[in-house]
Amino acid sequence: METTNFIPALAALAQESRLAIFKQLVQAGPDGLAAGKIAELTAIAPSSLSFHLKELLHANMVNAQQNGRFI
Repeated sequence: METTNFIPALAALAQESRLAIFKQLVQAGPDGLAAGKIAELTAIAPSSLSFHLKELLHANMVNAQQNGRFI
């Protein structure tokens, strides 16, 4: 990761919900988790989860992959 990418990454993780989401994804490993499972594990409402995942995506901390009906 380039030095210029650290600032958006750290800013994204400086929020409690996003940090909880990122922790769950790290624990899940390379296979990741479906958005619904992340919402269940973190007790974050789906609408809020979508916002937080988008912020992590913009900071290049996560990526999204369509698998049937699941992301």
